[in-house]
Amino acid sequence: MGRYMNFSVSKELRHQTGLTLVELMVALAIGSFLMIGALQIYIQSRQAFVVNESIARVQETAQFAMDTIESDLRMASNWGRNSRGLAVEGRSVIGDADPTGLEPPDECGVDWVLDLALPIDGTDNTYGLSCAPTTAAGPAQLNSDVITVRRTSVAPVALEPGRIQLQTTRIQGELFKDGVVPGSFSPADSATHNLRVNSYYVAQESELIPGVPTLRRKTLTVRSGEPFIGDEEVAPGVENIQIQIGVDVDGDNTIDRYVNPGDPIYDPNATTGYVPGARAMTARVWIIVSGISFEAGVQDTKDYQPANATLGVPSDSRRRMQVSKTILLRNTRT
Repeated sequence: MGRYMNFSVSKELRHQTGLTLVELMVALAIGSFLMIGALQIYIQSRQAFVVNESIARVQETAQFAMDTIESDLRMASNWGRNSRGLAVEGRSVIGDADPTGLEPPDECGVDWVLDLALPIDGTDNTYGLSCAPTTAAGPAQLNSDVITVRRTSVAPVALEPGRIQLQTTRIQGELFKDGVVPGSFSPADSATHNLRVNSYYVAQESELIPGVPTLRRKTLTVRSGEPFIGDEEVAPGVENIQIQIGVDVDGDNTIDRYVNPGDPIYDPNATTGYVPGARAMTARVWIIVSGISFEAGVQDTKDYQPANATLGVPSDSRRRMQVSKTILLRNTRT
């Protein structure tokens, strides 16, 4: 009986010899292939995520910058209850930039604030404002336009001493800043709106993200109870803006030609080149946005030529996007 039990145990042990070396090597090889495959999938997924995230950030910046400029341009020449800048008393006229003595801030020129005859204007491929860009952002970007928009707030506002405001009816308007409705207007039959003036430009250096260009704007505001021209950052990553203005020269509410900002054809104050009755009807806007960081392997070979600017092929490793849009200037049509 004992000898039989020993024989059974010995036979059972012979069947439990474990894995052979060949089987172990095969298992290790299969496991290694699976781990390498999983690692490659992870790396590729991570790279795709980083690329998609970078593209999304550039797209978001472009969309935000375009929306900001577009919302301003659409309301250009909105003067409260009417859209006739030439009917506003106190605006700049030929030979007198401040006819009613409002004494607006003059860093950018008095007519920068009060030239309501030009609801949309700008300078072509240069920083043409008489007020310098903020020192924190460095110099203005080369070969980029400046876009200037003049209008009022859409909704009526409360009277505010020190802020330049506009009182309007359906047929006339008057600028003031003392917080008192001008005597020729009845508060019941008119409305008060804040005057808004914005000039968009591109600076070479962002205050928020050093080493990155940025969209900025000069803006008419109020500080310490007096009108003031602020300079604020709008969208880091914008490296160029361009605009062309669609002009109707024969009064048929259709575009006859597109011109660059600063062209005298639409400027009633121009001594030469103005076409009487010409109106700015639309604006074509181009925006070029770059990523806020360099990306290994990114090679942008596109030759950028928005509007009349020739920017060439970039020489760095930033991701870029160019967007454009034609914007209807709603109030200049009426």
